[in-house]
Amino acid sequence: MIPKKLELGDTIGVVAPSNPIVGDNIEELERAKEIVEKCGFKVKFSKHIFSNTLGYSSTAQEKAEDIMEMFQDKEVKMIWCAKGGENSNSTFDFLDYETIKLNPKIICGYSDINSITSMINAKTGLVTFYGTNFKTIATDETDYSYQEALKRFVKESLELGIKGEEYKIIQKGQAEGKLIGGNLSIIKGMVEGKYKLDFKDKILFLEEFGFETSPTLANNYLYYMKQNGIFEQIKGLWIGNYQHESKVTLEQIVLDVIGNKYQLPIIQSNNFGHIETKTVIPIGTKARIDTNQSQKVKLMEQCVE
Repeated sequence: MIPKKLELGDTIGVVAPSNPIVGDNIEELERAKEIVEKCGFKVKFSKHIFSNTLGYSSTAQEKAEDIMEMFQDKEVKMIWCAKGGENSNSTFDFLDYETIKLNPKIICGYSDINSITSMINAKTGLVTFYGTNFKTIATDETDYSYQEALKRFVKESLELGIKGEEYKIIQKGQAEGKLIGGNLSIIKGMVEGKYKLDFKDKILFLEEFGFETSPTLANNYLYYMKQNGIFEQIKGLWIGNYQHESKVTLEQIVLDVIGNKYQLPIIQSNNFGHIETKTVIPIGTKARIDTNQSQKVKLMEQCVE
């Protein structure tokens, strides 16, 4: 199931299901709203977007209520998550997945928001999106990530990133499968339990925020995934950005963990992650990795209509 494309004049609903919008974030969100409205869209903030009921975030019920109201609001054509954080998974028990199925629309965000977009895709089959958060439109030094969002949602482009970006081959091969993944620390937490994801025959894409996650912790996450059979299930692996003061790379850590045990293509690029250059990756869309081609990873089907 794919959502309808975004058109100029449409209303974008903004929700804050992760860390609270406080301090400088309030002004940053307002600036992002100005930028988007100047482009010809309308912006609607959710009821609890500035709530901080718990003192460290709004409640799980408030967050879920905002998400559900945006899905049911006929005026809203896209849901854009304001910023990341740590606890957006608190919403899982309070989301009405059947109602979301009946009201499919674009929902986008990255970092901690990755848990919501992954779970909605898993529970409903709706293609969701790993891309820039709404606040980041105002805080990035360039408009790369915002333009990538417009390219995907308005122009219906299937291009990942921009022409000329480097894709490093870590392990040769070809594979096709639906895309799953995002932030390593988030995806690791969805390997087992009540809300585990299905990794079978998928192409897994992973990045990590090096400022918060040391190489040893990234190694821990990847070993947990390995010990639970994830790398035996997937068809291909696409590694994104990881910047740590040690200069250790995520691809190095991946190879330390899995070696050459798994016969699957592995590529690396710097066009998604906790960086300026964030392309929009659809979760649940079929893609192909082919290390023999100049275009190493390619979307195989439309993700908006």
